[in-house]
Amino acid sequence: MPSMFIGGAERSLLGLLDAFDYNVYDVSLFLYRHEGDFLPFINEHVRILPAMPEYETFDVPIKALLRSSKFKYGLLRLFAKVKQRLHSKKKPDETGVWMHMQKISQSLQKSLPEIPGKYDLGIMFLGVADTLVNKVDAKVKLAWNHTDYTTLHPDKTYDRKIFRELDYVVSVSEESKKQFLNVYPELQDKAIVIENILSPELIRKQSEEESIGMRRNEGETILLSVGRYSYAKNFDNVPDICRRIVESGVPVKWYIIGYGGDEAIIKQKIEENDMQAHVILLGKKTNPYPYIKNCDIYVQPSRFEGKCVTVREAQILHKPVVITNYASSKSQLDDGVDGVIVPLDNKQCAEGISAFIVNADHQGKVIRGTYDKDYSNKAEVEKIVSVLENCGF
Repeated sequence: MPSMFIGGAERSLLGLLDAFDYNVYDVSLFLYRHEGDFLPFINEHVRILPAMPEYETFDVPIKALLRSSKFKYGLLRLFAKVKQRLHSKKKPDETGVWMHMQKISQSLQKSLPEIPGKYDLGIMFLGVADTLVNKVDAKVKLAWNHTDYTTLHPDKTYDRKIFRELDYVVSVSEESKKQFLNVYPELQDKAIVIENILSPELIRKQSEEESIGMRRNEGETILLSVGRYSYAKNFDNVPDICRRIVESGVPVKWYIIGYGGDEAIIKQKIEENDMQAHVILLGKKTNPYPYIKNCDIYVQPSRFEGKCVTVREAQILHKPVVITNYASSKSQLDDGVDGVIVPLDNKQCAEGISAFIVNADHQGKVIRGTYDKDYSNKAEVEKIVSVLENCGF
């Protein structure tokens, strides 16, 4: 795992680590960087392997590396940047953040030390899986896919080289598996689904804390969204959607918890739509659960998702949930039963949220629907056991 900063994949990893039976399994965790607000929440039975400074060079600025004792890694990162630009000119359809990560990882591989230990099973939980292939001594190897792979625009040649060395590629929903196979249909036999595993007990316990900064004016409905400030989450369109809701006569305040590169864009959109009193960025929160518990409706306005962890967490806390109609939305919830799906288009999205806000009966039905389902998915860990059994263990 790259690190334990706040994010859906990181929370999902915590759930997976809590689901193992430590009387049966011996689990080690290797982090590229021993950083992040979620570090204290790693299961106490997990052996965290010692840090290796070479792995920290993945996301240190190139200039800083060139001025340090890790000069060689700075040159490799510079080489990766040149390769990325040349690749983008040659294949413009394979251009984006994921391809950039591939080039960095590919360039650093030969200079990275082996990760210590011998394992029955090795998992790359987030990021490019070449490190798992090249640096981990494991009999069975899995790589996790947390998103809509059709949106990543990877270097397919490098992807195929890595995937050939893996036993399985794990997607977090049937829809994200389908999207992955749209890109790599030849990997049908290696594609499996293991859904995100969560800890309802931890979520409910942490939700009892105070939600500082969340205020309600009389008559307002409190909406909440949680996620990285990134293109995928679509928070840049929230001010426009919120303005349309307010102009329709439905008073709301929409809080957004998160952090990331799109913060300036979101703030600009808030000003452009004059939504300073209605759209409030709360920033990064180690514990978002009190805010989820105290909102009226949880909204996930994403452009695309694999399977959104925070939607599940809101359902665990029995909140009415609204999500946009991204590609994997129907695998996320049962529309009208334990949540509502609205169009991604801003105008129609606003209309759908407004209609849900004023329909208390519909909200009540959705809330009742959350009591009938197990959102922890702890049984999903048995699929990992099955993988080992299928491979002869």
